[in-house]
Amino acid sequence: MTLAAIALLAVLVGVTLGLLGGGGSILLVPLLVYVAGVPTSSAITTSLFVVGVTSLAALLPHLRRGTVQWRTGLVFGGAAMAGAFAGGLIGGHLPGPVLLGGFAVMMIATAIAMLRGRRAGTAAVHARPSARTLLTGVAVGAVAGLVGAGGGFLVVPALALLGGLTMPAAVGTSLLVIALQSAAGFTGHLGATDLDWLLTLAVTAAAVLGALIGAHYAARVSAAALRQGFGWFVLAMGAFVLLQQLPAAAVLPAGAAVGALAIAAGGCALISARCPLRTFGHT
Repeated sequence: MTLAAIALLAVLVGVTLGLLGGGGSILLVPLLVYVAGVPTSSAITTSLFVVGVTSLAALLPHLRRGTVQWRTGLVFGGAAMAGAFAGGLIGGHLPGPVLLGGFAVMMIATAIAMLRGRRAGTAAVHARPSARTLLTGVAVGAVAGLVGAGGGFLVVPALALLGGLTMPAAVGTSLLVIALQSAAGFTGHLGATDLDWLLTLAVTAAAVLGALIGAHYAARVSAAALRQGFGWFVLAMGAFVLLQQLPAAAVLPAGAAVGALAIAAGGCALISARCPLRTFGHT
């Protein structure tokens, strides 16, 4: 029953990955740790395997629609692989709470940048200096490999906000990048952890099914809605994971503070015409 429940939730992970081009690890690592009871180091390694395979499956519908920018994806992905391998080697020897705490902070920071970000650009890719592309790829890959993320929560904003891609192109291209850097990060982590291959393959199969469903519907969702949904989703998951890493005595006050901020933000957006939240995603 537990395995069936985990597989069902993994389908939702795949849907998120196929629809948004990222977010798989953001859901999968907490799922494996808090639902399946997998140790953090093993959950991170498992996540990299699952997300890498699932990304390849989700990439196929995007290839048919022509939303994958190969040159940008391969340059960015190659640099990210180097960073992910190095991050994986380091991450395999760090304490679980440190990894998850860092994971949560990066999620929150990225979500805020995505929600505040400028327009993603036009359908064409805006040329960027090769050095900048390579450095960004290495940095994103290192973070992804370190915390066991496929990196979509970083790759999609990087491609959309810095690479000049539209959201649909950023989503499709990110799946190529995620597959490449997940493979590198998995290789870096593998020597330091043991995997439950039955669980890993079951979760992978379920996530692939979900990814194909999500990728099918990605073309029917507007770019603005994708960016907004991605940003708020990552922000919510980041807050959840961060709360889980706090000492027990601090969880209730921190949760109350987060709730109060959410209520205040919602009231601001609904009541005040001058509220800056009204311009999120439209600047």
